Amino acid sequence: MTLTSKQRAHLRGLSHSLKPTAHVGKDGVTPAVVRSLLETFQQHELVKVRVLENAPDSAKSLAHEIAEKLAGAHVVQTMGRNVTLYRPDPEEPTIALPR
Repeated sequence: MTLTSKQRAHLRGLSHSLKPTAHVGKDGVTPAVVRSLLETFQQHELVKVRVLENAPDSAKSLAHEIAEKLAGAHVVQTMGRNVTLYRPDPEEPTIALPR
């Protein structure tokens, strides 16, 4: 599944008021970061991640690395050092995406 531009725009609007729930630091995308995000995705479908200044790569490349490690996750947006990720709940999705 890939997100259309209309769906990404809808998710960007929903994510505007979210605070970052995970941080990627100088060690990059560690197993602890992945584990933290997996736990967060059990409660929320839309998550913001903050990439700190001392991270080894750009926020955009780290966003795609995180999405690859989390099955079913999609990069919605990278804005500055904040990354928004979306992963629908496999059983009961709470966010209705436009077609």
